[in-house]
Amino acid sequence: MTMSELVPAADLERLAVVANNTMNRERGLNGVNSYARELGLDPLRHLAGLSPAPSWLDLCSGEGRALCEAASALPAGAVLTGVDLVGPLGAVPGPPAPELVVASVTRWAPDRTYDLITCVHGLHYVGDQLGLLSRAASWLAPGGLLLAHFDPDSVRGPDGAPAGRAAVRALRAAGFRYSARHHRLSLRGAREVRLPFRYLGADPAAGPNYTGQPAVGSYYSSVAADGPSKGTGTELADSR
Repeated sequence: MTMSELVPAADLERLAVVANNTMNRERGLNGVNSYARELGLDPLRHLAGLSPAPSWLDLCSGEGRALCEAASALPAGAVLTGVDLVGPLGAVPGPPAPELVVASVTRWAPDRTYDLITCVHGLHYVGDQLGLLSRAASWLAPGGLLLAHFDPDSVRGPDGAPAGRAAVRALRAAGFRYSARHHRLSLRGAREVRLPFRYLGADPAAGPNYTGQPAVGSYYSSVAADGPSKGTGTELADSR
């Protein structure tokens, strides 16, 4: 894909590959198709051991089923928020119920911090994945935990060359941990994250990723710590 063919965020979110109505629709807290299985952590058990008023933000929450299940089991003071481009398609259960926000995760921002932030396979449909991760890091409460699935193969340089290794190196340098086996990032504790990349646009026709589902390709150029790189951007490409 050429630079002129890359799709900006506003246009990307109108496309079927992103504005899908299947993401996290049936995924509950526990079981075969569950948050606990995908995250390697039981959100309910994790939150229950924190405080009388734990907080959980789920990005790309879909139907919000896992949040609804948690709301019925956690103390009344718990704060549960889901953000999804499409939002719930069915009826939202009555209280206790989470706050389910219909918005773009690339433009939405909370007015509070959270003990747990999750994004279960949602980054695959976000153009500026690295930008969202950087912002989400600042939304964590002290000692909070961020868990998100991430596919390095979706990150490309300006010329389309693979840049996933460079992205993972930068994320690790910023404090993230990455499990290649589980395609999962984790971050403990709030911080300011400034990754050395500039988002250029997305390829909505990147094709299936490791999940077998169509996903988005994210294109970046390299930015030096003191300003834009003087190179062509090919320095972002992974060495092979």
